[in-house]
Amino acid sequence: MNNDNNNRESNQESNQKTDKPAGLFADKAYEVTIDSKSQPVHQPHPTFASDEDLSLSKQTLNQQALTEQSLTEQTVPSNTTLKKTIASGEALKLAVVGHTNTGKTSVLRTLLRDVYFGEVKNEAATTRHVERAQLTDSQTGEVLVTLYDTPGLEDASGLMDWLEDNTASRRDGIERLQQFLAADIAQGVDSNVSNNYDSQDYDYSQEAKVIRQLLASDMAIYVVDAREPVLGKYKDELAILSWAAIPVMPVFNFTDSQDANIDDWQTMLARRNLHISTRFDSVAFEFEDEMRLWKNLATMLTHSEMLEQLMTRRTEDWAQLYDDANIIIADFLLNVAAFVREISEDDDPMPVLQQMQEAVRQSERAMQHNLLNSYKFYDNAVAATPLELQAYQQDPFDPELLKSYGIRTTSGAAAGALLGLGIDAAALGTTLGLGAAIGGIAGGLLSNTSSIADRITGVKRLYIDPATLTLLATRAIDLLNTLRHRGHAATDATQLIYNGEKSDNRLSVDHNEDNLVTPWAANKLPSELKKARGKPQWSSLSSGKSEQAQLLRADMAWSLASKLPSYNS
Repeated sequence: MNNDNNNRESNQESNQKTDKPAGLFADKAYEVTIDSKSQPVHQPHPTFASDEDLSLSKQTLNQQALTEQSLTEQTVPSNTTLKKTIASGEALKLAVVGHTNTGKTSVLRTLLRDVYFGEVKNEAATTRHVERAQLTDSQTGEVLVTLYDTPGLEDASGLMDWLEDNTASRRDGIERLQQFLAADIAQGVDSNVSNNYDSQDYDYSQEAKVIRQLLASDMAIYVVDAREPVLGKYKDELAILSWAAIPVMPVFNFTDSQDANIDDWQTMLARRNLHISTRFDSVAFEFEDEMRLWKNLATMLTHSEMLEQLMTRRTEDWAQLYDDANIIIADFLLNVAAFVREISEDDDPMPVLQQMQEAVRQSERAMQHNLLNSYKFYDNAVAATPLELQAYQQDPFDPELLKSYGIRTTSGAAAGALLGLGIDAAALGTTLGLGAAIGGIAGGLLSNTSSIADRITGVKRLYIDPATLTLLATRAIDLLNTLRHRGHAATDATQLIYNGEKSDNRLSVDHNEDNLVTPWAANKLPSELKKARGKPQWSSLSSGKSEQAQLLRADMAWSLASKLPSYNS
């Protein structure tokens, strides 16, 4: 007995040091006292009492508390920590639970916008321990929600059998779960187990980790792989989770798949009085789905101020992120549109052509990485970026790529109008002759003589042609769309789609003028880009003065950025 008491005291001291978060119904199980350092220390309090106890007078309450504490210590594990019901102004403690390999860590990665959180693999039991993350107010830094990623439930049916055989049905769910946590089978295969059970067959240490966190949380989301059929093991999981007496909301993952069985799941959930659920695909992300997730959770809480604050702030941040991304695109397009190089009549244009093309390629790559970083996608081995799709790997100066977008190259007398530089008929022959000689039209460059003085001195100016500008704009806008609908759990580029349900080259279209996917026709550039053609000082590619050029085109970038959302469907 002395050894048992020593073990309990040791466990209590260990639990105080870890300072684990508390759960929803602790007022029924634990009360908080203050130690010499003014830190909360959770002491056991009984969850049940006998008729004799209830008849005790007020004068004997202290003695009753000591007796009940001794009784509870025999049935409740000392490492189970609970707290009082969530109050107004407290950060929500949300446990993420579910069967193994349903995408719990994937859901958290996308909610956190963090490709590095946890470990995501296409195999069972990847998460072996509880991991914590926080969602904060981006302006104040206040913690609004603390998320707990838990191991997968591996054998809920076996655990249910054990609970039915070894716990009293008259006890409430929390008491039965606490009795399980105190049993040897909850401690892992390395502990001393009862002679009645084989340690290899009755190891429920993973389930124990989930239940401990469940009892220490305010509510939980139960992640469902929507592609899975409704099986008995999932029903047993929900039954066990319900015993924790906290709100549980099912969340359907991988809903964009054609194999989703959501209707069957909702029927089963309704039979278990789980009428509030939501969809949240960790790969095919929709911001509206995230807002619906938080909103549904808020309806299940008495005090939902933190969730309401979270929804407001994340909505503002999401809109600001979109505005900033459009400015990045607009600034890039203006920088390229203003790019100009001069050559004399007798110069070999090929070196200049190659230099200009390479400068634009690097500029586009920098713009793409700025967009990726804005949405917290990075080049790494953890998660693939959309740039791995074939459509983004093709050279923007490849004539075949223009055709795949349905973009027509410039030709004939229309060239002057497209550039907005007023080429007169006398100059067209020479200008278009030079363009053909260097492959300017097909190669993304167009030459022009902008004034009589230039013709007299034999100066030629080379620009990026409108067709290539339109192509660059289309790819940038499409990348932004992709980032806004891509979850942070995708581990390879093909997870932008499901099992080849859509073509990998999403941008490819028929050569039909009525079916263009470009933001504008190549012969109708926005006024801002037309103006940039006459402002070479706006381009860092021309002057090499990056900061100065950016300041000069800043106002025009804001103007063009305000128009891009109308093109971005």
